[in-house]
Amino acid sequence: MTTPSTRHSWWVATLAGMVSYLDAGAIVTTGTALVIYREAFGFDDLQFGTLSALLTISIAVGALVGGPAGDRFGRKPVFLATLSLFAVGALVLTFATGTYMLFPGVVLLGFAAGADLPVSLSMVAEAATDANRGKLISFSHILWMAGVIVVSLLGTLFGDLGVLGARILYGHLLVVSLVVLVLRMGLPESQAWRNSRAIAVVRPGEARGLRGLAELRRPRYLAAIVATGLFYALVNIAANTNGQFSSLLYVEVAGAKVSQASLISMIITFVSAGSLLLMMRIVDGRTRMKWFTVMAALSIVAFLIPGIGGVTIATLAIFGVLYSIAGAVAGEPMYKVWSQELFPTSIRATAQSITIAFTRLVAAAVAIFTPALISFGPSIIFYFMVATSVVAFAIGIFWIARMPRATDDDPALRGDRVEVR
Repeated sequence: MTTPSTRHSWWVATLAGMVSYLDAGAIVTTGTALVIYREAFGFDDLQFGTLSALLTISIAVGALVGGPAGDRFGRKPVFLATLSLFAVGALVLTFATGTYMLFPGVVLLGFAAGADLPVSLSMVAEAATDANRGKLISFSHILWMAGVIVVSLLGTLFGDLGVLGARILYGHLLVVSLVVLVLRMGLPESQAWRNSRAIAVVRPGEARGLRGLAELRRPRYLAAIVATGLFYALVNIAANTNGQFSSLLYVEVAGAKVSQASLISMIITFVSAGSLLLMMRIVDGRTRMKWFTVMAALSIVAFLIPGIGGVTIATLAIFGVLYSIAGAVAGEPMYKVWSQELFPTSIRATAQSITIAFTRLVAAAVAIFTPALISFGPSIIFYFMVATSVVAFAIGIFWIARMPRATDDDPALRGDRVEVR
């Protein structure tokens, strides 16, 4: 198989990885826009909570649908369809005239983002080489951070304009999704996926559509699904808690002003984006797990600072900076890399769909009880993050790191051919 050019690999990584930008944009935009629309449309607490939960649940359901579809029908048709749905959802939310329009809009937005994620990340992995696969996958997380930064800036600029501000926020997602959709149309289908369809792995009498399910149940890949799913779900508890409830901790517990909390969060976001450059530098090298272990330890130190020292503006800021550095290596970006390396082309997107959906549902369940834990004793939440993260790091160091990489022996990536039955 012809080795992909570096330029082509980066182009695919950018266009396919833009779903991470849109995923982050959808989450942050919805968190801000619902507050604005609530004032205009007058919906109650139950409707507000339901809309927020629907976004997370829809992302999970979308992942479960999109992953298997991408393995069966190809990467390109699925991520074109999902981005089209995303644009429709953004359109509905941009021009919503009442609460009744928010529900279908949020469902479409979440479902489309969730369905696109495993397929697009697989496309990136398959366009890369062994020398830059981890780097290109990590780049998708930089795009995720870019989504957070851009939407936060737009919220700062237009958040006080009422309904118009909400329409601008969702309109931004609409425009970006349409531009990316048009550019994605020029991408060729994943050659590795084409190869996987040509390789004979179907036994006589076995339906080709069931091939992936049978392969997924092999002990090697079943163990990889369990390990990456547990790692991602557990390590994401801290990340999701920090993302959803940092403002609550700063303002209601530490006594900061909203403007102070926003400024600190913005600075930390830039630190996190910069830390991802370190991840891109080391992820394809031999010292990757040494860096992972160091950053795992730094994460624990970060959690213990407000846990032991009490929740103040200073301890939260120090925690935020240290965790943003550590999480870039010992967090979700590493899950993304592992989830590409441990599965062959034929089931790569399906495997990710399961772990992504599981993680989103766990995050939604934990978020229900987090405010109560903070009210009971704010330091408790940091000890809880220590406990879940320690288990996650142990899974990564002692289990996942020792698993054989499918990218080393996947014939679809090597371009091998065998007889098609």
